[in-house]
Amino acid sequence: MTKLLISSTQNPKVKHLLALQQKSQLRRKEGLIVVEGARELGHCIDAGLKPKTIFYCPALFNIDKLSTNDAQLIEVSQEVYDKIAYRGSTEGVIAIVQGHQLTLNELKLGENPLIIVLEGVEKPGNIGAVLRSADAAQATAVIVCDPLTDLYNPNLIRSSIGAIFTVPCVACSSDECIEFLKTNNITILTAQLQDSELYYNTDMRQGTAIVMGTEATGLTNAWREAADAHIRIPMKGALDSLNVSVSAAILLFEAVRQRE
Repeated sequence: MTKLLISSTQNPKVKHLLALQQKSQLRRKEGLIVVEGARELGHCIDAGLKPKTIFYCPALFNIDKLSTNDAQLIEVSQEVYDKIAYRGSTEGVIAIVQGHQLTLNELKLGENPLIIVLEGVEKPGNIGAVLRSADAAQATAVIVCDPLTDLYNPNLIRSSIGAIFTVPCVACSSDECIEFLKTNNITILTAQLQDSELYYNTDMRQGTAIVMGTEATGLTNAWREAADAHIRIPMKGALDSLNVSVSAAILLFEAVRQRE
């Protein structure tokens, strides 16, 4: 373990960190992710991912509280930390971590898996919120089909409060996901308004995948045709849809209720 002190925002290591935060292409090329915050980094380490470099501001964070292993420790000034911090309220620690993107074949399904599938959901904040609900419900996995955002986008990690590391999360195409679910005899329930039954009248006790699209466009025909059943949440007001993360929470905890 080596330690450095950086007080200049022009330091090459600082510039590299900022580039990783801003450029998904660079993160993919180097196989690295950026994790900000003590809770998020703790979940990341618990998941078996290894920090390569940890930047911390001693005025904000006590590095002795963190299991740093072989990571390079870089103490930074308040000025530097204000430059590299992605969010306003922060805990004084940011790490560059060796990432690992799960594949469908690596998912451990167990008995009667409960999976959330998101098709074409773009906003990192929505995916992060879904992951938090999936963690709370102890879902087996979250599968993001035809993703329009990097699963390790710093805003997604932040909005998930580290649940991206506690819930297995896979990115793939819809066709790949449909084949995977059918091969593993997992019931596909699509959340949609048309030709659907109320969600609480649908059996979710067996292996189940709850599939949701965006509020704007919904699900593609591939999912509608692949579904074993179509489900909906009753809407009593003037609006006809909920935010995808709210819908996910409602449907996940109905599955939890049925399985208790």
